[in-house]
Amino acid sequence: MTVLTSHYARELPYEETMNGVRVVRVPVLLRISKGVIMPTFPKVATELIRQHDVLSVHLPQFEASLLAFLGRFVVRRPVILTYHCDLQLPPGAFNRFVDQVVFISNYLAGLMADRIVAYTQDYAEHSRFLSRFLRKVVVIPPPVIIPPPKAGLQAEFLRHLHLDGRPVIGFAARLAAEKGAEYLLEALEYLLPEVPNLHVLFAGEYQNVLGEEAYFRRLQPLIERYRDHVTFLGVLNPQQMADFYAACDLLVLPSINSTESFGLVQVEAMLCGTPVVASNLPGVRQPVRMTGMGEIVPIRDSKALAEAVLKVLRNRQAYVKPRAVIEETFSMERTLAAYEELFEKLKRQIGDAR
Repeated sequence: MTVLTSHYARELPYEETMNGVRVVRVPVLLRISKGVIMPTFPKVATELIRQHDVLSVHLPQFEASLLAFLGRFVVRRPVILTYHCDLQLPPGAFNRFVDQVVFISNYLAGLMADRIVAYTQDYAEHSRFLSRFLRKVVVIPPPVIIPPPKAGLQAEFLRHLHLDGRPVIGFAARLAAEKGAEYLLEALEYLLPEVPNLHVLFAGEYQNVLGEEAYFRRLQPLIERYRDHVTFLGVLNPQQMADFYAACDLLVLPSINSTESFGLVQVEAMLCGTPVVASNLPGVRQPVRMTGMGEIVPIRDSKALAEAVLKVLRNRQAYVKPRAVIEETFSMERTLAAYEELFEKLKRQIGDAR
């Protein structure tokens, strides 16, 4: 297996082997919005596709149609797309142009692909992209891996933040417009009269998030209004994330559009014994539906969000399921087996014919 990506950080080598996987990073000439321009990408991609049996392309990305073309018509390998989410950049004429260019590239890749992997049928049927290719869609749930919380560290985690004995809501994501953080902050207007000592912990990148600086500035009045009830933790490592989830009474995922296709953090929280309140978005609502470990609320509705949070807080144990039950559905082994079966099947059916 070889992973082909951009040389997105200067401190990284152009090539290395990680856990037996070769990683090749193509030099970047310049950056446009959240994308990059890589003049040598076509040549490097062609050489690597020739060295492998199957081409697996992850979307959305600008290079999707080029890769699918190289795989199907130049090197003649089975082409599988994994579609993670719809692209929806922040407002602005240039970003709308970029959205459309990437969509066209992805659409052309979809026409050339042999199969397209989606996380859920629910999202596939509602996605602007996937709904056009339902005959090619194969549903493979994503693997979710997080270490178990360490015994006793949750209490230490809360003591360190001076939150002992206080109800805690978690929010785990980079601070981006599609994550809907403002609706959680607005929900505090309804929550604090009922639970005056409630506190919200934000885990994830929140300052200088690429393309989201204006959104962070827009949130400042709400953050300042509730500064005694909000703490930003920044980026945490995997073990710290596990302890963070376990320390929270529940996790909230108030995402607002199809840029969020599933919400892996929901399953991470569930694996750590923490229920979830999630938006009623295609795909995003599926982890709660599949496990029963939370509540689903209307999109962009702070009051409904507050009501669901109170419902979970007041009857939390009714939502909690054993870790083994959650792992059974979202295990790495299950996902790998499904991908390997798909790769082998396409290799047999298509590889020889081409």
